[in-house]
Amino acid sequence: MPRKRVMQIFPWLLPLRRKQRLFFFYTGMRLDGNRYAAGKSDLPLPYPLFETRCSLYNRETGFDMVYQENKVFNLNLAAAALDRVVIRPQETFSFWKLVRYADRDIPYKDGLTVVDGTLTTAPGGGMCQMSNLLFWMFLHAPLTVVERHGHDVKDFPEPPSDAPMGVDATVSEGWLDLKVKNETALSFQIRISFDEDHIIGRLLTDQDNGQFYEVVNGEPLYCRENGKVCKEVDVKQKTILAAAGACISEKLLYRNKCEIGYPLPDGTDVIEKG
Repeated sequence: MPRKRVMQIFPWLLPLRRKQRLFFFYTGMRLDGNRYAAGKSDLPLPYPLFETRCSLYNRETGFDMVYQENKVFNLNLAAAALDRVVIRPQETFSFWKLVRYADRDIPYKDGLTVVDGTLTTAPGGGMCQMSNLLFWMFLHAPLTVVERHGHDVKDFPEPPSDAPMGVDATVSEGWLDLKVKNETALSFQIRISFDEDHIIGRLLTDQDNGQFYEVVNGEPLYCRENGKVCKEVDVKQKTILAAAGACISEKLLYRNKCEIGYPLPDGTDVIEKG
């Protein structure tokens, strides 16, 4: 049986612990020497680099759909803080630096989130769909990933999207952030919008460098360790010359591993480990 953490034994300490974490979390960013992206431009940058869309509603969670409606509400609050932000040369993007006060005037609603390894509901739940979208966009640009955390467990199948496996990025204020640094001479602009059923993300740039990027998977591997089924998959980035359509480089970004918390399709090969 897993050993309980102090906050699980004494839950009344949690608000104090959270305040402590937030203090050090944001103080650390003030003192780390990075220049964080904060400026916005009402004029879109001229060159579209990448566009993606993802379904807003996931009907496979096992929870009442009201929490999906609440998630969409929360995503709209976060989008207002992120849309039109420009990441200039030598600036660092931080998800929480920008979204910190998104609920200052209108509070978040209860959405799905993971607390102590259990899927539950809490104010602001569902925010990971925004960080997933942003991370997928950033992988299609020459940006340096400074901080990214994959989900340890996938509790239900993901809604349809154009993203391959293993490109998620979970966030938790005070604990887990999504950060990328712009070490190029280009500027990049985030645009986020919604239609009736989708969240739409676009990444624009101020110069055409004649390249675009593709993100692909290696062959996924399913394995069983200590009675738990995990999925491992490589995530690779290809650099393509726009004029010729030729791949000039391919690199392994990382190998993603997560536990699968839902039944796999019949016939899925699972390798025994350990």
